[in-house]
Amino acid sequence: MTDPVRPAFHGFEQIPLREYAERAYLDYSMYVVLDRALPFLGDGLKPVQRRIIYAMSELGLASTAKPKKSARTVGDVIGKFHPHGDSACYEALVLMAQPFSYRYPLIEGQGNFGSPDDPKSFAAMRYTESRLTPIAEVLLGELGHGTVDWTPNFDGTLDEPTWLPARLPHLLLNGTTGIAVGMATDVPPHNLREIVSACLRLLDDPDATVRDLCEHVCGPDYPTSAEIITPAADLLAMYETGHGSVRARATFVREGHNVVIDALPYQVSPSKVIEQIAAQMRAKKLPWLEDIRDESDHANPVRIVLMPRSNRIDAEQLMGHLFAITDLEKSYRVNLNVIGLDGRPQVKNLKAVLVEWLRFRADTVTRRTRHRLEKVERRLLMLDALLVVFLNLDEVIRIIRSEDEPRPVLITRFALSEDQADYILDTRLRQLARLEEMKLRGEQDALAKEREQLMAVLDSRAKLKKLIKDELTADAKKFGDDRRSPLVVRGAAQALAETELVASEPMTVVVSQKGWARSAKGHDIDAATLSYREGDALLAAVRGRSNLQVAFLDSTGRSYSAPAHALPSARGNGEPLSGRFTLAAGAEFQALATGDGDSLLVLASSHGYGFATRFENLLGRQKAGKAMLSLSPGARVVQPAVIRDRAADRVVAATSAGHLLAFAVAELPELDRGKGNKIIEIPKAKRGTERVVAIAVVSPGGTLSVQSGARTMSLSFRDLDAYVGARGSRGGLLPRGWQKVDGLALA
Repeated sequence: MTDPVRPAFHGFEQIPLREYAERAYLDYSMYVVLDRALPFLGDGLKPVQRRIIYAMSELGLASTAKPKKSARTVGDVIGKFHPHGDSACYEALVLMAQPFSYRYPLIEGQGNFGSPDDPKSFAAMRYTESRLTPIAEVLLGELGHGTVDWTPNFDGTLDEPTWLPARLPHLLLNGTTGIAVGMATDVPPHNLREIVSACLRLLDDPDATVRDLCEHVCGPDYPTSAEIITPAADLLAMYETGHGSVRARATFVREGHNVVIDALPYQVSPSKVIEQIAAQMRAKKLPWLEDIRDESDHANPVRIVLMPRSNRIDAEQLMGHLFAITDLEKSYRVNLNVIGLDGRPQVKNLKAVLVEWLRFRADTVTRRTRHRLEKVERRLLMLDALLVVFLNLDEVIRIIRSEDEPRPVLITRFALSEDQADYILDTRLRQLARLEEMKLRGEQDALAKEREQLMAVLDSRAKLKKLIKDELTADAKKFGDDRRSPLVVRGAAQALAETELVASEPMTVVVSQKGWARSAKGHDIDAATLSYREGDALLAAVRGRSNLQVAFLDSTGRSYSAPAHALPSARGNGEPLSGRFTLAAGAEFQALATGDGDSLLVLASSHGYGFATRFENLLGRQKAGKAMLSLSPGARVVQPAVIRDRAADRVVAATSAGHLLAFAVAELPELDRGKGNKIIEIPKAKRGTERVVAIAVVSPGGTLSVQSGARTMSLSFRDLDAYVGARGSRGGLLPRGWQKVDGLALA
């Protein structure tokens, strides 16, 4: 039987593209998750951070050493441990040195390491110097005590630690952010004393709940002194689930009439906040503010001065509005997704993080204790050998000088172990001659006592726990500080309506026949006497308030609205409304109105139809306006009239033929839009020549002025009885000489 023919191997493997793509993507995903983006729970570091800290310790850059160029550190990191881009590595180094980015910086930088205004404005690594900070000792102090596993570096020429033996839960102290494939992490920084206090609580009471731990961990503690305004219940839910959000708000003080912002939320740039506020001021959306200044300096890292227009402005309301529309109030996502001791990423709650870290710490202390015990026991053996030499010095020297192989002779003669014999033979003669029995026995007694203590720690869970507690307490005393981010109960910020931001002042809005609009302060403005562009003249003017909206009606019956305070000053010619709104081809503005949202108006056309409507129906946000009044061909929009008392007021309509009709406002229907009902009768035969000139609403006790050329006739409310009729009737004819009506006005 012949052997089956085997396919020839050509140096490559043939697999389906789908299988290869799936395998490659999964490998890449696991690499990004485990070796780049997510921190290890034990030391709270990502691989690049761990390698930077370790490389700096290998360079001798302790907190007491002279700093070296950052380029030297980066070169060692990428050349020995982290074969990636130097710029990304340097940026990770800078981040750990920025006191406004890290709650407890691990690196001390000399030179330009960025600023809160622009964290990425740091100088190139050839210009800066760096060294480790004292708190980095918490991560590195036990590295050489057998506490970590070592792994070959990328090319197998060196070993690097798989993790660092952190004495404190660094993951929660400085926090971290990262985006992996399909998952992300956002761990906020916390206060060292609070975290240690929670760890001590767990060591004393392993059954403590997250709610119990939150009695110690009040909330995140960012590097800035901005307030954390997230309710305590939300913080508790965040720590119980491992995800949620934290909201921080800037703080401010009053200095005279000015408002001074002295602290910004974490990672908020002062220049960006100033730009946001200035943009609102340029858009005339912050009329309360007159100016803004940046007075930040070295002594006051954040000092933004807001100057209100008046000392009557409520600073709390102003800042509440700014909190809602700028980065003065910011929300931070929290997602406690970390790589656990089992090597798997998982979202953990606060208790799970602390319990797992305490397990990591117990394992680290156990390994350190065993490592030290081995060294103590070996030293005791060597001391026994030295005592043998001391007591038999001449015999030992004779054996070494006379024997060709002194090692086995020493072992046999003095009952030594091989290690003890080697130690004696490796000891210099000068050292042998200077041995002192008292020193040897004193060191032996001290080491024997230490061995008993070490073995007691290893044999007793309680003593191991006490040792961990003592070390945590000592580190908290040495490196701990007060909370920087105060926890304050505050309501959510609400943006004020534009009308609330504007002072309520009397204002007259004027529109010309060619559609140019402007506004003047006060109600004593004679719009007819204002200057107009050549070929232009007054169309209409209304009196209102600066905090109200103004509605403009065009020849198609569409309504457009704008804030009164946003219109240009009457000192000039104003601005064309066609630039602010989008009108239909050939359309022109014919009327305007103002009032609050609940005001009632009478809208009418020159053909004698109209209705009552609320002013808010005329308002809209579209530049193209909104359909409001339906006009028949050839009809114009008549200037609207304001209704003050729907039950008692009268609507008065006047036609160009001198007919005047008065009827109760209650007879006029209230509509949102449309053509309306007939107000006054215009015979079909005269509809081409006769039209409604004006509409007015007269209240009891009021007086109506009928304008005819240069003459004016006043009619009291009682005088109008002669012209009262049913809505839609012809009305009465004005006296001879007054039948050419130009307009109606309230005296």
